[in-house]
Amino acid sequence: MKIALLSLLLISLLISSACQPEQKPTESTPEGEISRYIKSDLARETAPEVDPDVINALAEDNAAFALAFYNQVQAQHDNLIFSPLSLSLALSMAMAGAEGDTQRAMMDTLQFSMPEEEVHPAFNALLLAIEASQGNADESEQEGGFQLSIANSIWGQAGYDFKATFLDILAQNYGSGLYLVDFIGQPEQARATINQWVADETKEKIKDLLPQGAIDTLTRLVLANAIYFKGAWRYPFEVSNTKEEPFNLLDGSETLIDMMHLSGSNLPYLKGEGFQAISLPYVSTDFQMTLLVPDVGNFAAFEEILTPDKLSSLASEMTFKQVNLGLPKFDFNASINANNPLAALGMGEAFDYDKADFSGITDADELAITDVLHKATITVDEEGTEAAAATAVVIGIRSMPSDEPITLVIDRPFIFFIEHQPTHAMLFMGRVTQP
Repeated sequence: MKIALLSLLLISLLISSACQPEQKPTESTPEGEISRYIKSDLARETAPEVDPDVINALAEDNAAFALAFYNQVQAQHDNLIFSPLSLSLALSMAMAGAEGDTQRAMMDTLQFSMPEEEVHPAFNALLLAIEASQGNADESEQEGGFQLSIANSIWGQAGYDFKATFLDILAQNYGSGLYLVDFIGQPEQARATINQWVADETKEKIKDLLPQGAIDTLTRLVLANAIYFKGAWRYPFEVSNTKEEPFNLLDGSETLIDMMHLSGSNLPYLKGEGFQAISLPYVSTDFQMTLLVPDVGNFAAFEEILTPDKLSSLASEMTFKQVNLGLPKFDFNASINANNPLAALGMGEAFDYDKADFSGITDADELAITDVLHKATITVDEEGTEAAAATAVVIGIRSMPSDEPITLVIDRPFIFFIEHQPTHAMLFMGRVTQP
């Protein structure tokens, strides 16, 4: 079985016209023609002049947002998986059309430490760096063992007055043109078309992302981003070594789980105060999964003191050790309504019709975010990792080995994240309390 790590992010800006009479389908989308593709005059900038320090700063900002978002949602989920990179990337695409206080609120929520005009080129450079790392898998292992692709798309109502500057930013930095669709006359057909694009870009892992009713006659724009990541372990676990073993739950009870075992592997490892950490590389060693394992009874306290500085210092503090590792197999999904978490982090204005300012998208003073919905799934087994994530944002108007191997059996709740090592960009983050 070939294992894939898939991240899908769909940002859906559903823009309606409550203050104007209902429009009729334009002549540009006749019956049966659901979409046409038009492009900005500007192509994607494939060699952006962005200082490497800016790329690293953006990755650090993304990690800070990941932890802030994690702290907002973790209490509602025994097991949690989400994609901070996808959330940050998609919301940044929406932010390209925000102005004034709304833009500043989104900047603060996403933890950006640079001016807004630097964010989009920095994202472009970051994504190009991540894409380039696909070549770091051994040639013999690359086919089927590691793949990476990132795709963006924009779906807009034909005849709606989208500003050229907004479309130019997305074309130059996110590489997407505009699909013209007829949300007004054929909303269900438009929804099916976008859902099919999502399914195609994720190899059918995410289907029906936009549920019935998510697209209606008031929809004006949908932004979509899909990340496909396929990662087999550099050091796979032998299936024959997987055994049923106990796992300690947060309430002190035990449950039996399938525990995978890897013996004597040279892996980045750290024993810190009240926790252990270990990293598992994929066949492209630019990517790895890091697991943070608090001591028994220390999980909640560890979550409370986990900071961006602690996360950023892990790489420098870890050293290579011979490790006999026990890792649970796990397979779960999570659904998150991100409205309240994002509002709590400072983005509430973007949800308020009286205050939201998306005049960078259109001159009409009528836009506000109505919903940010996120779904994700992850499977970890002997061969590697498979995960998928989807977000819908709805906008409407109104070192050296040690002599003795270390044994780490992860038989208790843990936190994990998957990152791109050269930039430290965090693709996924989550926790497992009940495999």
